[in-house]
Amino acid sequence: MRENFLPFALPDLDGTELAEIREALDSGWVTTGPKTKQFESAFGAAVGAKHAVAVNSCTAAMHLALEAIGLQPGDEVVTTPYTFAATAEVIRYFDARPVLVDVEPEFLNIDPALIEPALTDRTKAIMPVHIAGLPAELEAVHDIARRRGIPVIEDAAHAFPSRYRGKMIGALSEVTCFSFYATKTITTGEGGMICTENDALAERCRMMALHGISKDAWKRYTAEGSWYYEIIAPGYKYNMTDVAAAMGLAQLRKAGTMYERRRAIARSYNEAFSAIGEVRVPGDRTDAQHAWHLYMLRLNLDRLRIDRARFVEELKKRNIGASVHFIPLHCHPYYRDAFGYRPGDLPVAHREYLREISLPIFSKMSGDDVQSVIAAVTAVAAEHRS
Repeated sequence: MRENFLPFALPDLDGTELAEIREALDSGWVTTGPKTKQFESAFGAAVGAKHAVAVNSCTAAMHLALEAIGLQPGDEVVTTPYTFAATAEVIRYFDARPVLVDVEPEFLNIDPALIEPALTDRTKAIMPVHIAGLPAELEAVHDIARRRGIPVIEDAAHAFPSRYRGKMIGALSEVTCFSFYATKTITTGEGGMICTENDALAERCRMMALHGISKDAWKRYTAEGSWYYEIIAPGYKYNMTDVAAAMGLAQLRKAGTMYERRRAIARSYNEAFSAIGEVRVPGDRTDAQHAWHLYMLRLNLDRLRIDRARFVEELKKRNIGASVHFIPLHCHPYYRDAFGYRPGDLPVAHREYLREISLPIFSKMSGDDVQSVIAAVTAVAAEHRS
């Protein structure tokens, strides 16, 4: 058993982030400025998006995207329950209704077959989530959206660098929203990005991210700027700082190397755990590139004498951190009380949540770290098999 505790996730940081941040500090720009613009340009190029708008979280990105499409009170947005709180809460910001449909049992992404029956004349968008970094079945989602004339807004918080049928996630839908939170595949500490091919949507998001001020407000403080500005709409305070963007630039340069390490870890896990009957390895597809933000192992509880909570505790005793992704939204008190959801209403999401555990997978993990996770899972499964 390992001597020190292995956390569920750690950012992969080195001197390159410090050098970029120092450059930003030395320039005198600490809030939105040239580093942010540089990061937007570099990230947009990385995913093939015409426009990239940097903001302070993926939550902000999704909120702005919904505002840009004109979501109103009483409207509906179809999305998945198998996600973090932000996906649905941004819909509620508008007093609109998140309409939750169940997930595919293999991949835990939204089940396209269930989307169309959930659509009404009040549906204004579909929001798929690329859970763990494996793209949702976008072709089917886009087909439904095109026929109904509604936009697709991707929650791609887990999905950099993911590919769907050879194309990078980032320029495939009306809007794609990324996260750069501390545990994500690249991080700015806190941060997000809005990517779109639509000029008007990009301009609206950029303006509303900074108080609804006419575009390029940051230039007011440069030699080419002016003191004059205009408020076009009552906006928000969602801008990314140059300090955060500087960190993002360094992370982006390492993104390929960090991805390859996560993929190698996932391969090692798959090889080891495929031989253990008490667990099920995550689903994957040959037509997609999995970002491996999460490694979502599922327990075959009928072959174990313990439940998921005890399994996690047993890993902790062996100094292995683990987490659970996610408690489905319809199981939380708010959605139960506000919309009358019950766990059985979305049975696949509820059933799979009860047996899911997320194992450590981050690019700073050593070979010994990976082997200690494998040894711990193997030992717990063997000790508690039924």
